[in-house]
Amino acid sequence: MRWLVGWSSTAARALGAETAGATGYDGETLRPVGSHLLWGDPDPLWAVGDWRPDEVRVVHADAQNRIAVLGICGASDEELRRGLFTARGGALRHLTAWPGSYTAVVQAGRRITVCGDLAGARPVFHAPWEGGTAYATAALPLADLTEANLDFGHLAALLAAPEVPAALRDTTPYEGVRRVAPGHALVLRAGAREIAGYEPVASLAVAAPPADPDRAVDAVRDALVEAVRVRLAAPRHVPGLDPGPVPGMGPAERRAARGMPVPGIGADLSGGPASGTLALLAAGLPGRPGTLLGHGTGAGERLLAVTFNDLAVGGREAELERAGALAANPRLHHVVVTGAEDTLPYADLDGPLTDEPGPSLVTAARHRTRLAAGSADHFTGHGARQVLDAHPARLADLLLDRQRRHLVRPVAALTRADGSVLVPARVYGAARRLSRTPYRTGLEALAERLMRRRFDEPKGAVGASLAALTWARPGPAARWLTGEALAEVSVLLQTGADRAAGGPGQRPGEFRARTVLARHAADLRVLEQAAEVRSQRLHAPFLDNQVVRACRDLPEALRVKPGARAAVLRTVLEGAGVTDLPPGWGTPSHASSAAAARTGLRLAADSLVDLFDTPLLADAGLVEARVVRKALREAAAGEPLPLDGLADLVSLELWLRRLLARRGTCWTGTPARARAVPAGIAPQRGALRAGATPSNRS
Repeated sequence: MRWLVGWSSTAARALGAETAGATGYDGETLRPVGSHLLWGDPDPLWAVGDWRPDEVRVVHADAQNRIAVLGICGASDEELRRGLFTARGGALRHLTAWPGSYTAVVQAGRRITVCGDLAGARPVFHAPWEGGTAYATAALPLADLTEANLDFGHLAALLAAPEVPAALRDTTPYEGVRRVAPGHALVLRAGAREIAGYEPVASLAVAAPPADPDRAVDAVRDALVEAVRVRLAAPRHVPGLDPGPVPGMGPAERRAARGMPVPGIGADLSGGPASGTLALLAAGLPGRPGTLLGHGTGAGERLLAVTFNDLAVGGREAELERAGALAANPRLHHVVVTGAEDTLPYADLDGPLTDEPGPSLVTAARHRTRLAAGSADHFTGHGARQVLDAHPARLADLLLDRQRRHLVRPVAALTRADGSVLVPARVYGAARRLSRTPYRTGLEALAERLMRRRFDEPKGAVGASLAALTWARPGPAARWLTGEALAEVSVLLQTGADRAAGGPGQRPGEFRARTVLARHAADLRVLEQAAEVRSQRLHAPFLDNQVVRACRDLPEALRVKPGARAAVLRTVLEGAGVTDLPPGWGTPSHASSAAAARTGLRLAADSLVDLFDTPLLADAGLVEARVVRKALREAAAGEPLPLDGLADLVSLELWLRRLLARRGTCWTGTPARARAVPAGIAPQRGALRAGATPSNRS
């Protein structure tokens, strides 16, 4: 893991200027473990973890005005300096408009500004500490610093309504540690904190002017090409030297066995449009996208393309064939990684502690198998579906903008999938109801559903679309929560409804799309930490700020067309000079993932039942152990239960066990090596009741 951490203290508590963190106990300096100091007291900032030299840049205007950028950023030092001067006047948006994926921290006197990203893949956290405010790009260091206990209300909301901001609010799994919402920045002035949005808010009273589809797609192409180019322009990094030959193993096999990536640039090549677009862009742009000369294959201009072939579950033959056709490009060096039953979901549940829980914990070992054969810098297509596809609730946005004619093609596609002549009337009716439903009413309806435990939803593609045509919906794991946990989340939703008289300031489809993107970005962050390969960097250009902005400007009428994502990416490739795509390129396929999850659950059913013999989730009052064990057995037997809900339960239980099993801490100089959740989880009922104090919620 890599993060930055610092604090803003009150003026009366200004520390010495020579050493940062000179507030330790017993003469020991209080500072993060394994940290590199970027600037010192009274408002110090550290970079923690295995940052590369080119990933950390600090530009000074003078002793009291400076900017730090951590990550991949395409701005030059002069652009950073100009951005610093502009930010001193209060303008923030330009700090997030450079190509790449990064976190910017600006210090102007005693004012500290930390900018989060638009997707939520690079979040910012804060917590009150010693009369001031501590901040970080990871929640666990702040929880260690403040000895935070678990926030059971947040964990309940994470299971009951993971895509509803009114339920999650700005909380984290750690009590007292808060999250800055995507599209916002944390502003600290001598310890006092403020959350400021940097994106313009569109008016709901007047429809936005119609966007030109061609120009919008061109903007997506330009942003995506620039996102790939800025990564190709970064210095190449060679992982640790190969310690020597192993009998019966070639160089690539030795690296994979030792957890070492291949030097250079690589990309996933699943056969889908997102990963294929990035691989072809990276291989076709000027420069040296592939491995370094003298390392690996010795082909300095070839990009390593990795395809995962699941031998335990079929259904991806067409995608594999398309991946092979794409790999015929002479600029690509194709590697196929095979996986058997030991790479199925739930097969290997051992792994490192991540900053937060996420459903990808149950598939981390599967991804690690693929990434171990990848490059030191590896492109992934994560986020393309969330930023390009049309959420079903966007049909209501079309009605709000009086663009009914654009409903014809998506409704016709659903009709063909279902085969019923009643589909158009049902979908149009649901979209019309949503367009006329206030946000507050939507939250109240969800609160009522949770209280009355109404979780049944229509089946099939049409059913999924109808269920998504709402402001808020229960999470897939909500049906297995206790009544107390559901009541707690219901109260949060009703409180949020009382505060949301004016709505979220967005149309329902746009609002739902942003919440889905934030959920996906948060889980991708968990996956990066859980499946991390030493010396490797995963790159998700679709989640870059500029790419997200360009995708948000795509007109609704273009988004809702069937196959819109593949069409946009095909146009992007044509603009970059790539035209020879294989037949069927862009055809969606989700059946293989669901089949792998069900097969993995069936094979690991006994171990999962043992995991929930005495679960920590039951100690926290979130679930009844026998209810979850019964659900696992039924799902393993083939019952049509929501598998993603079971993944949420299993991953959260795994995360809690890893958190309580840790013995270290992120800090030196704290009393008794303070760490998060110091007292563990005491088995009790009523852990979720409102007004519980930290002492009885530990």
